[in-house]
Amino acid sequence: MFRVEFHCHTLASKDSLTHPETLVRTCRRKGIDRVVVTDHNTITGARAAQKLDPERVIVGEEIMTTRGEILAAYVTEEIPPQLSPLETIRRLRDQGAFISVSHPFDKLRSGGWMEDDLLEILPRVDAIEVFNSRCMSKRFNEEARAFAERHGVAGTVGSDAHAAFELGRSLLLLDPFEGPAGLRKVIGAGVAQVKWSPPWFHLTSRCASLWKTAVGQTTDRTWRFE
Repeated sequence: MFRVEFHCHTLASKDSLTHPETLVRTCRRKGIDRVVVTDHNTITGARAAQKLDPERVIVGEEIMTTRGEILAAYVTEEIPPQLSPLETIRRLRDQGAFISVSHPFDKLRSGGWMEDDLLEILPRVDAIEVFNSRCMSKRFNEEARAFAERHGVAGTVGSDAHAAFELGRSLLLLDPFEGPAGLRKVIGAGVAQVKWSPPWFHLTSRCASLWKTAVGQTTDRTWRFE
């Protein structure tokens, strides 16, 4: 079975300092078979990582909509932030991407969702994230899992790794798949291996944001990868 990391970041995100090369090297060492790189509102870091390991790395994006964050895999064209959820999903579906929803019940994040908004998009997504290692309260993940079970939607899990040492804390074990269509076929039978990340893990992303601000790297697009 594939051990799949669905949610992680590189230094293309404003709150991470993980270089794509470090991410790929760490995934190899930890035996992570597939990794969806989901930087905030950009696919620059994911593309750089995929060049280093085309088979292992899947280009993804975590997209801030006007209601909450969408978590996508197999993204071929970058989606800008602050579109409506339905417009964001329409653009992702047009390119055949696999669509999940980031930490849907995490009320401590700006990317949290209201249940009515979730219900509106539910017929148009492939899954929702039912466990995020970085949720500060375990209740948020419990609510997400209960919602998925209640509505018969598949679940993804993710480490939401902003530092390399976090990679692989939450993985989904899946039958081998290729491409978004293959992922859709196997996602419902995934077996989760999850581990909660204590609150101090958030210091890594906070320090990354502060350091980038201090040196004038205030947006992901100021980074360039060779």
